[in-house]
Amino acid sequence: MKQLKLRAVFMRGGTSKAVMLRAADLPAERELWAPIFLGVIGSPDPNGRQLDGMGGGISSLSKICVIGPPTRAGADVDYTFAQVSIKDASVDYSGNCGNMSSAVGPFAVDDGLVTAAVADAAGEATVRIHNNNTHKMIIARFPLDDGRAAVDGDFRLPGVAGTGASVRLDFLEPGGAGTGKLLPTGNPVDTLEADGARGIEVSMVDAANPCVFVAADALGASGLEMPDELEANGALLQRLEAIRIAASLRMGIAKTAEAAARIPSIPKIAMVAPARTARTLAGERLAAEEADVTVRMISIGQPHRAVPLTGAMCLAVASRIEGTVVSRIARQSASPGDPVRIAQPSGVTVVGATVRRGGDGRRYRWFAESATVYRTARRLMEGWVFVRASALPEKLRSALAGSQK
Repeated sequence: MKQLKLRAVFMRGGTSKAVMLRAADLPAERELWAPIFLGVIGSPDPNGRQLDGMGGGISSLSKICVIGPPTRAGADVDYTFAQVSIKDASVDYSGNCGNMSSAVGPFAVDDGLVTAAVADAAGEATVRIHNNNTHKMIIARFPLDDGRAAVDGDFRLPGVAGTGASVRLDFLEPGGAGTGKLLPTGNPVDTLEADGARGIEVSMVDAANPCVFVAADALGASGLEMPDELEANGALLQRLEAIRIAASLRMGIAKTAEAAARIPSIPKIAMVAPARTARTLAGERLAAEEADVTVRMISIGQPHRAVPLTGAMCLAVASRIEGTVVSRIARQSASPGDPVRIAQPSGVTVVGATVRRGGDGRRYRWFAESATVYRTARRLMEGWVFVRASALPEKLRSALAGSQK
């Protein structure tokens, strides 16, 4: 049986890569997308390598982005993110990818979904992105070069070789992206029972994506472990997953432990520690005074080699909320307007976070007004991506038949 093809662009966004698809080329029913995405990426693969698709065997390379016309007033485009499991036949839409968000604006301009008229007098484009996963707005600003997204620049992104043109991302009102509440339990700190251990102190925060933060020393770790060390420590990873599942239940994301295990992308689980002198994956020395807090984050069960961007934003917001595990550990700047510097295995991620507290002094709520980050993005390939027709249901093969000319 022949293969089916779809228009596609392969892009790097921040420290991730994804296949970019147009919504117009996909069936209108989103429940029909999963078999296509699995075929494109090369999942499920019990070997964990995704050699028969575009994936790269790790969570940051197993992603799909779908871009289409806006469904929300004030937006230029809609963007849906899909996290494709590597070994399992599942596709997760429960959260957004902050890194790939940086590729959406450049993709939209270069593919003509928005016009170069969005550029200002300085030649900078502004694209207003509505993320369907979180129902939040993201404002992308980036320079243009002859009407297309600029590639060359002097911005250096930790974890990515070389430099590039910066993409500024403003995530507006990121609180409650997954659960509807910035603090899903109403508390800056809670205790969980996980993996047979009682009284594990965590902070469950939902900004850009739901996350659960635990102090590294509470787990007998330093927080400076590199991804390879964490991967070799099965007992620690198992305990972190148990905490993540317990947090999922407490945050209302899942109703049972089994259901929580089937939603591996949220909440994200992270160990935090004070900023200390350390080495990066590139072997560079990172001085303690260059960062405010250290993080080691797990994505889809795998230690992340940098930090998921939505996780970094949630961490920055959490550091501004009085009483959280993160705020206790993080170095607090003299000015609340200063960005938060997050040490991670590839270097330092800098996040601007604006948080305020409202109420009458006795009862109050925390509000996350915005989170700002800078990334780079680049188009790597464009053309057609192929999917085995035999791997798709008959209804889906028929739905795609019109796009095969």
